[in-house]
Amino acid sequence: MNAASPAAVAPALALRGITKRFGTLTANDDVSLTVAPGEVLALLGENGAGKSTLVSILFGHYMADAGEIEVFGQPLAPGKPEAALAAGVGMVHQHFTLADNLTVLDNVMVGTESLWRLASRRRQASKKLVALGARFGLAVDPKARVADLSVGEKQRVEILKALYRGARILILDEPTAVLTPQEVDGLFATLRGFIAEGLAVVFISHKLDEVMAVSHRVAVLRRGKLVAERDTRATSPAELAELMVGRKVVLPRAQATMRAEQASPVVTLSQVTVRGGRGAAPKLDAVDLTVHRHEIVAIAGVAGNGQHALVSVLTGMARPHDGTIRLGPEHAPAPQTPAQWTAAGVGRIPEDRHHEGLIGDNPLWENAIVEDLHESRFARFGLIRAGAGRAFAQSLVEQFDVRAASLDVRSRSLSGGNMQKLILGRALSREPRLIVADQPTWGLDVGAVAYVRERLLAARERGAGILLVSEDLDEIFALADRIAVLCAGRLVADRPVGDWTPATVGLAMTGALPDFAAVSHSDLTAAV
Repeated sequence: MNAASPAAVAPALALRGITKRFGTLTANDDVSLTVAPGEVLALLGENGAGKSTLVSILFGHYMADAGEIEVFGQPLAPGKPEAALAAGVGMVHQHFTLADNLTVLDNVMVGTESLWRLASRRRQASKKLVALGARFGLAVDPKARVADLSVGEKQRVEILKALYRGARILILDEPTAVLTPQEVDGLFATLRGFIAEGLAVVFISHKLDEVMAVSHRVAVLRRGKLVAERDTRATSPAELAELMVGRKVVLPRAQATMRAEQASPVVTLSQVTVRGGRGAAPKLDAVDLTVHRHEIVAIAGVAGNGQHALVSVLTGMARPHDGTIRLGPEHAPAPQTPAQWTAAGVGRIPEDRHHEGLIGDNPLWENAIVEDLHESRFARFGLIRAGAGRAFAQSLVEQFDVRAASLDVRSRSLSGGNMQKLILGRALSREPRLIVADQPTWGLDVGAVAYVRERLLAARERGAGILLVSEDLDEIFALADRIAVLCAGRLVADRPVGDWTPATVGLAMTGALPDFAAVSHSDLTAAV
């Protein structure tokens, strides 16, 4: 898709001298960018580089301290999302903003009609929505309830919401983060349709191979400054990674280790079932799985197919309704509470670092010890031993390169990468025998991704067993010894990584390969 950029055309979007400060922090420092109609501009940068601030200014969520924005040659009123929408700017967020209990049509129409209108024009709206879907390859049933849609279909609804409102400039924030490979291909086909129609697209992603495939130009932010612009055809993933972090970056990959069956198990699940509520299908359905020492078992699956339930029962956040979980070669009964799981040697890296990993309003040093308050070195007689806690936090900051102004900063003020380093350090410092890593690099820049991977591989080499839940197939193939696929709560396949291809994993994730467990590697390849 990365054909010559239509640079000769007057810009659809022009940002000039955008500067934004939060206290002493300069989030954007004199940033100037243009995007032409029919062009895809990829916006890259480390976590905390200023990308989110920049697009938040563009969409009216923030007001810049200096600078101006023009849309199709007209000045854009600052700090007014309604002005951005009226000017034709649409934004598709990484985390969908849909009401699951409403229909597709309801979600698309929200906010588009006056409260004083006597009757809603639903029939006309439905026709317009169907026409947009056909035009851009985004077909979705307007009457379908959003809760019943796949992740890829929900993303279509988000894009249709923007197009329905007349968007001529689309901001896509990590649009492929939760998609299967087949859905990514579909999204890229849609982007080609956007280009043909003359839409301008700002594409924010940490996946450099996708940036290379989909963009015309790339703009790189580092510490709030625009440090480089490149024609996509004239650059490479290696150069872009170096521009983002200011040094050469090599993403680690797993090396062959001892065969799993020769190592002792760290956890064994037998027929584990977690029932759904009120007659719903099970969240986990009779799952059998073993993770051994020196092994990374990756769980692949479309979001919402049982991954959260699996992580919950392996960290004490939920209990299975049926089946058994045993720890270690001694097959000890599973602990009952999260604190007992931690004390038994289980390290937890949760998916949601903001709400499950850290207490945002508490200082960094308290978050460093929050999972270890059962230990006498950090608490005694119900009182926190601040001196010991601060000393431990300082050691984590130094060992895991957590960049913060002090140990007393609120954890919510850390960048995503530094939050993840703090969580990773807290979990790995105990040298756990089982590590449950749920989306450990989600939303991180390439430098932080490399760091997290290095630490997980080092833990594997030390002898830990790791359950890796990830929706990034590149990451799964880089780290896993075995890949197991969850579909509708069932473990439909569990095979060595060499038996898989990204295409066969994608098919298994959607349940498209029947009797998967019985077929051979050659059969899998032939099925694609």
